[in-house]
Amino acid sequence: MAGKKVVIIGAGCGGLAAAALLARDGYAVTVLEKNAAPGGRARTLKTNGFTFDLGPSWYLMPEVFENYFARFGRKVGDYYQLKRLDPNYRVFFGDGQVDVPADRRKIGELFDRLEPDGGKKLDRFMQSAEFQYRTAMKSFIYRAYRSFFDFFNWEIITKGPRLHIFEGLDRYVRRFFRSDRIRKILEYTVVFLGGSPDNTPALYSIMSHVDFNLGVWYPDQGMGSVVSALNKLGKEHGVELLLNQNVLRIESENGLAKKVVTDKGNFAADIVLVNADYHHAETALLAPGDVSYSAEYWTSRKMGPSAFLIYLGLKNKIKGLLHHNLYLDPSWNEHFKAIFDKPAWPEAYSYYISCTSKTDASVAPFGGETLFILIPVAAGLVDTPEIRKKMFSQTIAHLEKLLGEDIKNNIVYQQIFAQRAFALAYNAYKGTALGLAHTLFQTAIFRPSHRSKKLKNLYYTGSYTHPGIGVPMVLISAQIVSDLIRKDHVL
Repeated sequence: MAGKKVVIIGAGCGGLAAAALLARDGYAVTVLEKNAAPGGRARTLKTNGFTFDLGPSWYLMPEVFENYFARFGRKVGDYYQLKRLDPNYRVFFGDGQVDVPADRRKIGELFDRLEPDGGKKLDRFMQSAEFQYRTAMKSFIYRAYRSFFDFFNWEIITKGPRLHIFEGLDRYVRRFFRSDRIRKILEYTVVFLGGSPDNTPALYSIMSHVDFNLGVWYPDQGMGSVVSALNKLGKEHGVELLLNQNVLRIESENGLAKKVVTDKGNFAADIVLVNADYHHAETALLAPGDVSYSAEYWTSRKMGPSAFLIYLGLKNKIKGLLHHNLYLDPSWNEHFKAIFDKPAWPEAYSYYISCTSKTDASVAPFGGETLFILIPVAAGLVDTPEIRKKMFSQTIAHLEKLLGEDIKNNIVYQQIFAQRAFALAYNAYKGTALGLAHTLFQTAIFRPSHRSKKLKNLYYTGSYTHPGIGVPMVLISAQIVSDLIRKDHVL
């Protein structure tokens, strides 16, 4: 006999991961997805011989993926193969460039060239980063939170000062290094966590351990392989995935979510799990009496950036790029201010370039190149065709000058994805590309709850919830919420 019916809204990585876990344990799981393909922000576009990862492009924290598949008695290698990148990435500055190698010893040598005793300073910094990482993973990353007492456990209390939770990342990094280049290398990752070096806790120096010790990896054929693996795993356990299902509302009765209504039909549910945008679910899918957070709550949140994304298919090879590339502009501080302090389209900016065809020939036609360019911009900006045209032209011109290579005349495919597209494709609040920023008071217990405060059988997963932004964190969120559902609704 089929178990309790779970209806999951959204087939992003969090929804797919939770679906497989719940189906494994005997729940009858149906996943409803508004788009024509699963994956959410991690969808893949294949066109004209090019394959683009539309969103996440960094495969980090490989042990999180292994831990997830181990819950099924499987390994990552059962679904896709990984290659460790070396160098990890290339960093362009206003007046030069460096490659960050995969070997930790060589990173120390690089830091020695950038600052006197930079390697020794890096050793001290990394000892702290590894300690923070291991403590965080053991003590609060995989935990569910109902109250402050869940967060302030004995290990956090005793080791808290060494985690530097109450100190800003930029200030913390400056304690170790004077080199502007080194600081930028160590701090750039917070953009992908939805924050700036000033408003992100120093705890997130753990990302240096993630980059330098755990490594930067690439799954064959891109991040879409992760989506395919999660989807396949779910199907192996009986998950039903329905695409092109635009959810209109969640109907409730007597404090319980009873039905999910889409533009295609009605789906009765014993349990509802939302993997869609948290704000959208609260403001558009639920009746006013069923929401957990007020309008004032949402307007007071610090949102992670949106992104101006450019997908380019080139007919020629680009010599000056690696797989991962970062351009860190001299106006670094002004760009962060334009994202978080005084939201505006930036005049000068840092940006990221992915060129997966450097590692995987299958993602581009022979002799061609697949490029993905990401410019972090403030959430909630007005997005017009004129702005898109300006940003596109400015970025391509800058990249051509940076590399000394012709790009514009070799483009055979191009697409822009920005604020309006995020809102349309994902119902993203203010067009955010990431969700809530990882500020101090939006970390752990301070993130929106996995459980609804009003409906006993309504749950949430994804980047808004703990532990936060990024595919590894979303996989952990899916495990946390699945465990909660099993405890609350025993079969």
